[in-house]
Amino acid sequence: MAQPRLRLAFMGTPDFAVPVLDALVAAGHDIRAVYSQPPRPTGRGHKTQPSPVQARAEALGLPVRHPVSLKPEEEKAAFAALGLDAAVVAAYGLILPRAILEAPRLGCLNVHGSILPRWRGAAPVQRALMAGDAETGITIMQMDVGLDTGAMLLKGIVPIGPDATAQSLHDTLAALGAELILPALDGIAAGTLVPEPQPEVGVTYAAKLSREESALDFREDAGVLDLKVRALNPWPGVWFEHQGERIKLLAARVEDGRGVPGMILDGDFGIACGTGVLRPTLLQRPGKAPVERRAFLNGTKIDPGVILPCPATN
Repeated sequence: MAQPRLRLAFMGTPDFAVPVLDALVAAGHDIRAVYSQPPRPTGRGHKTQPSPVQARAEALGLPVRHPVSLKPEEEKAAFAALGLDAAVVAAYGLILPRAILEAPRLGCLNVHGSILPRWRGAAPVQRALMAGDAETGITIMQMDVGLDTGAMLLKGIVPIGPDATAQSLHDTLAALGAELILPALDGIAAGTLVPEPQPEVGVTYAAKLSREESALDFREDAGVLDLKVRALNPWPGVWFEHQGERIKLLAARVEDGRGVPGMILDGDFGIACGTGVLRPTLLQRPGKAPVERRAFLNGTKIDPGVILPCPATN
C-alpha cells in the first residue's frame, strides 16, 4: 500500500543533494520549500551562481529560499508556517536551530555520507578514503542539536574499491541516499521504523578539507599518498613542486622500490617515498589541461636523480 505524500521542506546545497531532491519529487511528495545556501561568486569570472540544488529546484518549479542564517526569529517563523510533516536535509551547510528541528511533525531527517558514528562532520567521504577504510555508506538520521549525533533510521553500505576516488564515491553515495530516503520517510510516517541511538564506541570526526593539506610529502608511505591523491580530487587537489611550478597530481599507482624520499628513480617518473614508490599516471601543469604521464614527460624535463622538495615541517 502506497504511503500518503508528505508535506516536506528540502534543505541542501551541492551536487550531492540533487538526486535526493529528484527522488522526493518523483515520489510525489509535496515540497513546500527548498532551502539552499545563497548564490556565491564562482569560476574565473567570479560570476554569482546559484547552488546546484537551487538551480535544480528552480528547473522543477519549486520555491527556493536561501537565508544566510536560520537563527533570526522571522526565519524560524517562516519555516514553522510551512506546516511540514518533515524536512529532509542533505549537505545543506547551515546549522539548524532547535526551533527548526522541532517544527516539522516528524522532525528533520539527514542524508549523511558515512556509516555513523564513524565520520561525523563536514567531509565524511574524503576522510573515509584517506583513512583507508574498507567501506563507507549512507546513514539516514533523525537530526538533533548535536553534530551528526541523532538516532539512525536506515543504513546502506558501499565498499571502497582500490581505484575509488572522492568523486566516484560521491556519485555512488548520492544515488544511494536518494534510494534510502524514501523508505525512511515511509517508515517514520507509518511508525514502523524505530530510530536507533548511535553507539558511543567508534565515533570519529571528518574535519573540513583545507588547501593546507594539498602539498604532497614524499616522506610518507606511497600507499598513504595514493589515498590522499584519490581523496582530494577534485578539491582541493594535491600537488608537488618542480622548478617553481605547482604540478597537480590527479592519479597515480603504488609500486615497490626504495630511495631518498622525493627522488626520481627512473626515466618513467617513479618517485621514491618514505616506503614504496609513487608513479604518477595523470598530471596537470598550471594553466594546462591534464595529461597522461608520458605526454607530461615529453613536455617537462625531470631527470632521474632529481629530488622533488618536501614541505617544511614545524
